[in-house]
Amino acid sequence: MPLNPRLVKESFSVVEPVAGKAAGYFYGRLFTHCPHMRGMFPPGMEVQRDRLFNALTRVVWMLDSPEGLASYLAQLGRDHRKYGVSPEHYRAVGSALLATIRHFAAEIWTDEIEAAWTEAYAMAAKIMIDAAAAETTPAWWLAEVIDHEPRTRDIAVLTLRPSQRMDFVPGQYVTVQTARWPRVWRRFSIANAPRADGTLRLHVRAVPGGWVSTALVRHTRIGDQLLLGPPVGTMTPPESDRDLLCVAGGTGLAPLKAVIEHVIASGDRPNIHLLFGVRRACDLYDMPDLARMEASFPWLRVVPAVSDDPAYEGMRGRLPDVVERFHSWADHEAYVCGPTSMVNETVRRLQISGVPLARIHRDPIQSDTVRSSTAQSEA
Repeated sequence: MPLNPRLVKESFSVVEPVAGKAAGYFYGRLFTHCPHMRGMFPPGMEVQRDRLFNALTRVVWMLDSPEGLASYLAQLGRDHRKYGVSPEHYRAVGSALLATIRHFAAEIWTDEIEAAWTEAYAMAAKIMIDAAAAETTPAWWLAEVIDHEPRTRDIAVLTLRPSQRMDFVPGQYVTVQTARWPRVWRRFSIANAPRADGTLRLHVRAVPGGWVSTALVRHTRIGDQLLLGPPVGTMTPPESDRDLLCVAGGTGLAPLKAVIEHVIASGDRPNIHLLFGVRRACDLYDMPDLARMEASFPWLRVVPAVSDDPAYEGMRGRLPDVVERFHSWADHEAYVCGPTSMVNETVRRLQISGVPLARIHRDPIQSDTVRSSTAQSEA
């Protein structure tokens, strides 16, 4: 039977308004029928429920874009290896998912809708299973903390040395698990371009209630071991020679710094504007390093901006407003990373000012309640 995106989307639109209840129903059904799978998930399921529906929403609305959907699903399949996911688990998840959609869309449910969901899930599961089976890189890496540098009360910069070489593209992120919180993975962007010694840097902000981010900032020491999932993400360096605009909110600086490092090392000479925004001057945690980069690369201009500190003598204001104070960015490649609301508003204004959406780079996973250099991270 051919895939029917229309029926899937129409029925999912009935479930979306009750996403929280639906996620709870899904996991309740899954763990009732497959209790052994509970051990694959973290103790607290709140974040997991959000991630489930964020991913499901993205898949549903990408059904009309087969190429992009296949790339996203393949990435998910490769990433799920670190949880020990097998084809049998996909069958259990599919059964629980279909039961959930059927339950919450009961008023409009038909045999045709059930067939459409069955076909769509079979297609998605096959792509993820095949991608996982074809992957030759590790499911996860063991990494040693070789430096831990507190930058502010809530922000630390960690340098990690993976036990095996990890190949990645600047702008990507990794998931991190600490011994303090088994089975709890959070995403943090890699803050450097690939290095000869294979080390990685992470910029981490501890947020209230953030299990992993708080452990990394306050309780992690040099010599500790972390687990890293495979690097993923699409906010990677440009293929054009256009000038660059990079808009970084807080620790959203991390992936943009990696992209800029890559451009500098490539030998290309585009003009690069980096607008680095925080609330208070004391949150400008990486300025010495940015100043060194600016001094070594005359085509880079770093502009710090502070929104909530009246005593600050430099550029003041919210990043979306600061972006509009400069000349037109219409001919630039734009990269935006940071709190979701800032990213959304900046992207909107860039589009209004004439920057085509195809030249505005943000990692799609940022919509998953991202608040910093992480994607669905706590930091």
